[in-house]
Amino acid sequence: MDMPTKKRTVAAQAAARGPLREMPAELIEQLVQGPMSPSEVQDLFLSFQKAVIERAMSAEMSHHLGYKPGEGKPEGQTNERNGASGKTVLTDKGAVRIDVPRDRDGSFEPILIPKHERRFTGFDDKIIAMYARGMSVREIQGFIAESYGTQVSPDFISSVTDEVMAETLAWQSRPLEQMYPVVFFDALRVKIRSDGGVTNKAVYLALGIQADGQRDVLGLWIEQTEGAKFWLKVFNDLKTRGCHDILIAVVDGLKGLADAINTVFPKTTVQTCIVHLIRNSLDYAGWKDRKLVAQALRPIYTAVSEAAAKDALQAFAKGPWGLKYPSIVQSWTRAWEHVIPFFVFPPDIRRVIYTTNAIESLNMQLRKIIKTRGHFPNDESAIKLLWLALRNALNKSVRRAFDWKVAMNQFAILYGDRFTLAKS
Repeated sequence: MDMPTKKRTVAAQAAARGPLREMPAELIEQLVQGPMSPSEVQDLFLSFQKAVIERAMSAEMSHHLGYKPGEGKPEGQTNERNGASGKTVLTDKGAVRIDVPRDRDGSFEPILIPKHERRFTGFDDKIIAMYARGMSVREIQGFIAESYGTQVSPDFISSVTDEVMAETLAWQSRPLEQMYPVVFFDALRVKIRSDGGVTNKAVYLALGIQADGQRDVLGLWIEQTEGAKFWLKVFNDLKTRGCHDILIAVVDGLKGLADAINTVFPKTTVQTCIVHLIRNSLDYAGWKDRKLVAQALRPIYTAVSEAAAKDALQAFAKGPWGLKYPSIVQSWTRAWEHVIPFFVFPPDIRRVIYTTNAIESLNMQLRKIIKTRGHFPNDESAIKLLWLALRNALNKSVRRAFDWKVAMNQFAILYGDRFTLAKS
């Protein structure tokens, strides 16, 4: 995915385009006579658009034939104009009935509005934008009918959105960076129709932090059940696409991930998300006790070393909260193997890997989109919508919760050539 850039304002886009050609005053006077209602203004725009389209297509025909209307045909040429055929096209302002010029031998291929095309440039983008924001096909139908006075079929809308699948597939197989300092792995659940019923499937998301600090979603994968076999397929996919090293993988108890990643990327450090571990711990505590329990856990993950963290965990286990909620101690003990790498890293790197909030913020935006869907008809439709939503989310400017430049220098010192690989 391209590096996200801040979207330009409308004024900046207009300035970049440059000044528009001034319409002659006498033409404006002819077109606009006296006060006009909104419907009259829209009709005027549609009439003007119809005239411009037909004039442009007539020019295309002249170029195709090699002579203008009223001129003689080039010597030896048999092909000539053969009237026009009516065609309704959808534009940004509504439906327009136009006359498309024809030639005698049927060789004319319009460029402005190709054969069998019934949408003028810009209309598809509006449908895709609405779809990407979670609007259902029925809602898009209603919007188009209300805004443009035009009825479109569900198949028509699907055909427009299906055009992004080629882009989605290209994105899913695009080359990756050779190295990512940190990759966050997380999952969200979606309902997808399968085998005559609707089942919950997990959509797994990998968010990489590049060597320069930019975010990059490496891919989306759908699987009904997670496990080492599934994750092995994911990591082999990443490696095939050019990723040869991941320094730190931050996860939240995804089954089979640690074994699979160490098979494909044996040098990768697997780190449990500390914030997830804290949240899971608080799930065991009563509502009134949660704040105090969170304070009691703090000495564990803020310890200066693994030994100090282990002492803090033992102190918690023997204290009032550990005795009241032994399940909390057990959850930390089970995850301890992938907690302790945290204490090796300096504070600047700890701030980067402390939490998967970076990927959770993306997931939150995705959940807002998919909650409008009862379920998806298949995996492809889910991936299509999620990709469009991701594309929108990653184009927004994001304030980082850490100073990447400082962390980058720490990575360079700690990992040496493994880190500089991505910058070569």
